[in-house]
Amino acid sequence: MIRLLIADDHPMVRDGLQALFDEVPDIEVVGEAANGREAVEGAVVHRPDVMIMDLAMPDVDGFAATSEIKRVAPEVAVLVLTMSEDDETVAKAMRAGAQGYLLKGATKEEILRAVTSVAGGEAIFGSSVARRVLARLTAPPSEPDPFPQLTPREHDVLHLLASGLSNPAIAARLELSLKTINNLTSSVFAKLHVAGRTEAALLARDHGLGRS
Repeated sequence: MIRLLIADDHPMVRDGLQALFDEVPDIEVVGEAANGREAVEGAVVHRPDVMIMDLAMPDVDGFAATSEIKRVAPEVAVLVLTMSEDDETVAKAMRAGAQGYLLKGATKEEILRAVTSVAGGEAIFGSSVARRVLARLTAPPSEPDPFPQLTPREHDVLHLLASGLSNPAIAARLELSLKTINNLTSSVFAKLHVAGRTEAALLARDHGLGRS
């Protein structure tokens, strides 16, 4: 028997989940919570195996509630069920201690499988979230910025300078005044500790700038 607590600030969502689990003989809903504070209290009082957690709740949100639950009742597995699928929200929820992440709109089968999985100690994501997580994990690492001391505009100037453009040509390309380009160029030289444009261009080309 999996003991379950539902935390969501919308009564209709809680009622719908309750009705879903009423049909499943090996899952028992032992409590409900309408906000994060009640979720933490419910985790301590009822000690469920799984907490279904919405993130956007009043008083204490789902992120803070998840983090606190993992502190005071670490044996409770938190399964997020929410509307948001952006990468930062997913990452923040997992850092808080969630073991699963589903989107509202998941099928009955997906929810039941997720509850069973996190109760058994597994981590699980909804299909669309899983695709995003996998894409991030398999993406090639981004190259570090060789000139982190430069501003974005100074990067633009250095790239064009390394391409062989004169200051007037750079000004025309970036639609800035020649005076502004002269100031930016001087700033680039100072930050890179080079004597002039030739040395700056060579340094930039050594790091791949000015080649396209």
